[in-house]
Amino acid sequence: MTAIGQFWSEMFGPREAVSKEFEHLLMRQVMREEQVRVRALIIVALIIMLNISIVHAFFPDVVQRVWQGVNPNWVYLILGCFVLFEMVVYRMIGHQLALDRDLPVYRRYVGVLIETSVPTLILSLQIQSMGPVRALGFVMPLVYFIFIVLSTLRLDFWLSAFTGFVAGAQLFTMAMHYKPLADPEPEVYFHLTRSLVLFSCGVLAGAVGLQLRRSFAASIRAATARDRVTNLFGQHVSPQVVERLMREGAGTESDIRQVAVMFVDFRSFTAGARSRSPQDVVDRLDGAFAVLVEILDRHGGIVNKFLGDGFLALFGAPFEAEDPAHRAVAAAREMLAAMERINAGSSWPLRIGIGIHFGEVVAGNIGSPRRKEYTVIGDTVNFASRLESLNKEFGSQLLISSAVREALGKDCPDAVALGEVPIRGYEQPMVIWQLG
Repeated sequence: MTAIGQFWSEMFGPREAVSKEFEHLLMRQVMREEQVRVRALIIVALIIMLNISIVHAFFPDVVQRVWQGVNPNWVYLILGCFVLFEMVVYRMIGHQLALDRDLPVYRRYVGVLIETSVPTLILSLQIQSMGPVRALGFVMPLVYFIFIVLSTLRLDFWLSAFTGFVAGAQLFTMAMHYKPLADPEPEVYFHLTRSLVLFSCGVLAGAVGLQLRRSFAASIRAATARDRVTNLFGQHVSPQVVERLMREGAGTESDIRQVAVMFVDFRSFTAGARSRSPQDVVDRLDGAFAVLVEILDRHGGIVNKFLGDGFLALFGAPFEAEDPAHRAVAAAREMLAAMERINAGSSWPLRIGIGIHFGEVVAGNIGSPRRKEYTVIGDTVNFASRLESLNKEFGSQLLISSAVREALGKDCPDAVALGEVPIRGYEQPMVIWQLG
């Protein structure tokens, strides 16, 4: 396939199906670019008005010699009306953005026709005072290129091509209407060629705008896909883990971290679930988990995995966290208070047990080459699990290790030492602490 054929196929070939969400995001991006274009046109118009004022104020002889009596007030009037028109367009785009609606297509084409006619109006004034030969060879025909270049920001091939067509057609019409009677016939081809160049520039601007639109579309698709993966995958593992996996990949390297490990378990949940329907059990558990996980998020913790009617939470992995022990204890206290609120007036009150330990763990992606899981391994994890289990023995709800108590320092005056307690799987008894 030739380059032209490929370009035509990409330009006008069948478009792939896109979601409404994608179209909505792309539409908003296109309208924001349209606002940038409008701002640029307003600035250009104001700069032209300023330059005309400076020239008329400080170089009146030059103005008389070049413009030959053109009244600047007419130019100010045209440019002033143009600026007001663009301000209305800008506000209209902002209003449509606020309403999440696109601009009607016909308004865009009407806007192109009005905007591109501004150089034509000023050119007609110059022709009447300077004559067609000097005016058509002066600067105003070049102003059309400003509108053509900025039409790229419309991100629409047809609008840019239409801008080039309007500019070329109006310039050719002015040249043919005002040309001197003695003008030789080849002069027609001169003006026609110049107008075709304007139209060609509009087509090229449209192609560039189309490429920019595709770049924006690709970026939006990538962002949408990333959000979709994060939201979907984040329902199964922590969103923080998803972000790390998407950024770094599922590598096999592990690292050693200082982490506060928290185990949470619902007490006597299985017994209470026997007398209720499966849907009631799931709804009750999901409602409680939603509150507890939200608290974890606010304190910088993540749920590493759900364990039936409990979960394992981490503070300090997969990302570093300042004062992980403090964060874990603060989250645990807020969880207990939240459960009290949840249980108020409920026919099925839930009671949780929490165990927190602080120490080194090996953190990384573990599993087979086909399926991996981000997790933490080490004695710190095992001991935190044993602490949570001891809540049953002491009738408590929140137990911490000596390592956590030491990390808290003076910030935990209500900690009560329970003495050296035998821990399953450990040869020596360990000192544990209870928090109210």
